[in-house]
Amino acid sequence: MGLGEDGLNGLSEASRDALARAEIVMGAARHLALLPEVQCEVIEWPMPFADGIPQLLARRGARMVALASGDPFWFGAGTSITRHLHPGEWVALPAPSSFALAASRLGWPLEQVVCLGLHAAPLARLRPHLAPGARLIVLLRDGSAVGEVAAYLTRLGFDDSRLHVLEALGGPRERVRQATAQACALEDVAHPVALGLEVAGGGAALGCVPGRADDLFAHDGQITKRAVRALTLAALAPRAGARLWDIGTGSGSVAIEWLLAHPRNTAIGFEADPLRADRARLNARDLGVDHLQVIAIRAPEGLADQPPPDAVFIGGGLSEDLLTALWQIVPQGVRVVANAVTLESEALLTQWQARAGGTLTRIELAQAGALGRKRGWQSAYPIVQWSTMR
Repeated sequence: MGLGEDGLNGLSEASRDALARAEIVMGAARHLALLPEVQCEVIEWPMPFADGIPQLLARRGARMVALASGDPFWFGAGTSITRHLHPGEWVALPAPSSFALAASRLGWPLEQVVCLGLHAAPLARLRPHLAPGARLIVLLRDGSAVGEVAAYLTRLGFDDSRLHVLEALGGPRERVRQATAQACALEDVAHPVALGLEVAGGGAALGCVPGRADDLFAHDGQITKRAVRALTLAALAPRAGARLWDIGTGSGSVAIEWLLAHPRNTAIGFEADPLRADRARLNARDLGVDHLQVIAIRAPEGLADQPPPDAVFIGGGLSEDLLTALWQIVPQGVRVVANAVTLESEALLTQWQARAGGTLTRIELAQAGALGRKRGWQSAYPIVQWSTMR
């Protein structure tokens, strides 16, 4: 049941009735403190949150009320609980969400605002959304996280961003204060806290389409360069909720751009070099997609043990053995894209295109550069790209 900071005030009749008939009430200490005196058993929800699930399930069959903040199915506890229960065992009684309350205080159109819950997630989840003029409402774990967000924005060059610090919304302790990221020195920020961000400053925005700048990725030269990466992502055709296998992930740039394409996308990177594997993980974390899974193995080793992909990209380690194993492992309908630079790997892709179909594309790029006292075109090595459906 969703509970506001003002306790029972504003609760629906159904919520009041549920509390009146409950045999057990379970909730965080701050939620239990908002209740009037009750006659039933009261259990304080432990930390971390997952430790409370066995206690709840141990009382299965009893009339139990679990207290949560606002709408428990929007960055809340709802799914964490109901995934363990059968249909018909539970009823949700939501109250206004923290996002709705924050938007009503700030006068922001909620449909145009990015809403994030960062109670237990890294602040880098903000990174894909940071662009001048953007508005975000962010739920934070505690008051100290406000200063951490301010420092993070300042470090990225968004030091002119305005922070609206919203404490204990909807209750008698409610307070709203403002500061810029570079001058934020607010103390005694009370939990629960939401943060309204108006992004401003000269920081680098990530952009909305694949082909983001190479210097966003730490690498040792093993990276699919910007223009080729854009063409590769176009060939891979990411869709919402799809999984990528990125074989020879290197810096992780292709997998990271795949994840940035949609928040429900997943990706597994396979990288034989442990240093590169670690670097790919760090790149993913810094660019706000820390859910990239990187496995330090040389494919095709270990591929059969992973959940099946919707698309496969081969950026390194291309070989006859790899392609043969891949065709035995992945199901039909999986899109496969491979890039080749050497004559040997180009010949291999030509043979496989004749055998398995698809298209071969030759990518030749050149950039203007110094040529004595004048300028001329400096060509990169041509790349042959094979794209097909298994």
